[in-house]
Amino acid sequence: RGVSNLLNVHAIEIYSLHVDCKVTSRFAHTVVTSKIVNRANESREATFEVELPKTAFITNFSMSIDGKVYPGIIKEKASAQKEYDTAVLRGQSAGLVKITGRKLEQFHMSVSIAAASKVTFELTYEELLKRQLGKFELLIKVRPRQLVKHFQIDVHIFEPQGIRFLETDSTFMTNELTEALTKVQNETKAHILFKPTVDQQKINPELDETLLNGDFVVRYDVKRGATAGDIQIVNGYFVHYFAPHEMPVFPKNVIFLIDRSGSMAGRKIEQTKAALLKILQDLRPEDHFSFITFNSRVAEWRSSLLQATAENMANAAGFVQTLSASGGTDINRALLTAVSVLDKAKRLPKSSVSMIILLTDGQPTSGESNVEVIQENIQKAVNGKYALFCLGFGFDVSYKFLEKMALSNGGIARRIYENADAALQLQGFYQEVATPILRKIEMQYPENAIEGLTKNNFKLFFEGSEIIVSGKISNELDLFFLPLQHASDLTLKEEANVKEKEQVFQNQSYIFGNFIERLWAYLTIQQLLEKSISAQAEDQKTLEAQALELSLRYSFVTPLTSMVVTKPADQQQTELANKPTEAGKWGIEHSFPVGGKCFLLFQWRISIIFSNAKRKKSSWWLFYRAKSVQCLGR
Repeated sequence: RGVSNLLNVHAIEIYSLHVDCKVTSRFAHTVVTSKIVNRANESREATFEVELPKTAFITNFSMSIDGKVYPGIIKEKASAQKEYDTAVLRGQSAGLVKITGRKLEQFHMSVSIAAASKVTFELTYEELLKRQLGKFELLIKVRPRQLVKHFQIDVHIFEPQGIRFLETDSTFMTNELTEALTKVQNETKAHILFKPTVDQQKINPELDETLLNGDFVVRYDVKRGATAGDIQIVNGYFVHYFAPHEMPVFPKNVIFLIDRSGSMAGRKIEQTKAALLKILQDLRPEDHFSFITFNSRVAEWRSSLLQATAENMANAAGFVQTLSASGGTDINRALLTAVSVLDKAKRLPKSSVSMIILLTDGQPTSGESNVEVIQENIQKAVNGKYALFCLGFGFDVSYKFLEKMALSNGGIARRIYENADAALQLQGFYQEVATPILRKIEMQYPENAIEGLTKNNFKLFFEGSEIIVSGKISNELDLFFLPLQHASDLTLKEEANVKEKEQVFQNQSYIFGNFIERLWAYLTIQQLLEKSISAQAEDQKTLEAQALELSLRYSFVTPLTSMVVTKPADQQQTELANKPTEAGKWGIEHSFPVGGKCFLLFQWRISIIFSNAKRKKSSWWLFYRAKSVQCLGR
């Protein structure tokens, strides 16, 4: 959001910039409004840039030039592209949407405005905040690139469970700017206002340069009373949050599978070694672990898993420090060896969780190199027994390959960026999966009372995260009955009165009323897209068709939809931009003249997704049950 530094800052002036974010029970609805005036005596280009989270879906965009509104219309990507492809051959290329970092993607729009004219840009996007390591994080990128007369960030939070803690952070905050930040909070609501004056925005009183360049972050968590979780209901849709805490941690059996091929030489292998040394210190005494390294050959540090005693960890640290990189990449044999070690392991704790953490930076170049064969081999060998987590180091790796393999084997994939803090990224990922406290969780709801249930069974649950299940209530119900049954036959019950739950969200003037329905749609689309990654061709078509229907119905710009914006008729230009996903796929953006008008087509790609839903039969009561959940007794 802002204008190019190449332009005269006084000619194209952003006189108002407002970021308005409403967070209702983790679901964030953000509207960015930028008002620009051309103070030059000739036409100039006004630019609107917004950096938004990769996990967000754009839901609306419009620009208003001298009172005339040019709205964005969301269409099926295939039909939109077919409609306009005949004109793509003309014009220049320019980027509209691109990845700008680990967490952010940038939306960019430029339009020419006449002398003394004004333009208002407005972009709306929505996201479901994900709980990691015990907190939710809302990230707002601030980069106006000039002083703004009316600059304001509003964040409203409403959490019926109660706000346990709330903090703000910023990469650009100074003592003067701190005075422009206010925070009002009670039991369930918070309002954060950041409204700096022009003088407070200045780097130096003598210079018209802005301090506002960086991240504005809000972090918080909610209070958790009910053991069986919290149910919230609005307009016939429910969402169920489940995040038990203070529970015993399962012992882990971890194999660290480390790529030491030639491409890992230099800073990558040194950062990997630094991260592994820190991770070793975080192992618990009851954990078991081992290392397998691979290039063209596969080498086991030990023939079996070792308990995390002080002596064994000291020996492991010595081994890690000797790691060097050379040769090719035999991912297939390395993974099969890791599975074999777990299969043959003896004297492991009876109630423990076994996992493989793979770190690689390249493609399979030695041994089996067909990624589909490798995926099939690994899925057959793992057979649901272990969780596989795949970390892709840098951009030479086939992320799509790693993502499909992880999702097919109960884990997730993550990209590690080749920056100075790569070791911290590796440690941060390990911390997320270091404390498994539940496994084989299945939440059951009555089929005759619920429609469109999102994913309701989970292989593992880690301390500090959160399970979210949503659906539509199809019958008139008075009570939610919430038993939580453990493997030890311990049953915990909670009741939730439907009408009382609906009353919670009455008269909340700053909360958008249908948020649970939109949360349900967002979550369902994400899970359908994730499930399609590892599905067979026919199933993939069905899943994508379901996701497309929801994307269009709820106006989400997803990998399956495009937004078309009609620009003023006198601006005949063609723009072509590539939009990568984390997996390296590209969306195409075009604008081109059609019938005397310029149509701007941009497509959005989202990379963080979840898996699909199942529905289970139950009784008339609407309840969930953690079926055959395995956890440690107290």
